[in-house]
Amino acid sequence: MTTTNQNLNIDVMNSIVARYPRKRSAIMPLLHYVQAISGYVTNDGIEKISEILEIETAEVSAVATFYTQYKRKPVGEYHIGVCTNTLCAIMGGDVIMEALKDHLGIENDGVTADGKVSLEHIECNAACDYAPVVMANWEFYDNQSVSSAKDLVDGARAGNPPAPTRGPSKLVTFKEASLVLAGLDDGLANEGTQAGEPTLLGLKLSKEGK
Repeated sequence: MTTTNQNLNIDVMNSIVARYPRKRSAIMPLLHYVQAISGYVTNDGIEKISEILEIETAEVSAVATFYTQYKRKPVGEYHIGVCTNTLCAIMGGDVIMEALKDHLGIENDGVTADGKVSLEHIECNAACDYAPVVMANWEFYDNQSVSSAKDLVDGARAGNPPAPTRGPSKLVTFKEASLVLAGLDDGLANEGTQAGEPTLLGLKLSKEGK
């Protein structure tokens, strides 16, 4: 699968670059923008970024291959990440990951035949107080079980995924999430709970002098 530069809006790309005092600082949001258009980081996208920023394609590729949020092959419309780091694994993350692989018929980094869901084990969601945690297009699904994780992927495949447990009231697609990561506002930033009670408990106790 290839995507030509004709699909990329150069005005949008230039507006992203204009936010930064140094052009090369726009590499990361531009990569997210390419993902928003193509669904993954294409070679054409890398070439266009290097052209706009006036740097070598190797410099852009180095960033695209270093950070795991950038995908070099197509992922699902809903990209599911299961935390399998120590705490989440102990609390059930490993079991959830194996159950989803079996339920979806795919392996780690695989995509369902309908292109709706992809699956990835991730190291840490920085949400240990809600373990085990699953992410869908980088939105949080806290305190998950095998049953709730299956409901998530089944809803995603049906085009009606459950809402994240924190954040916006609806789950956007991978491409839509990539637009937000590129710095384009979708109007959902202030929706829902951002930091729940477990996260704020330490702050509460410190204020109470405990």
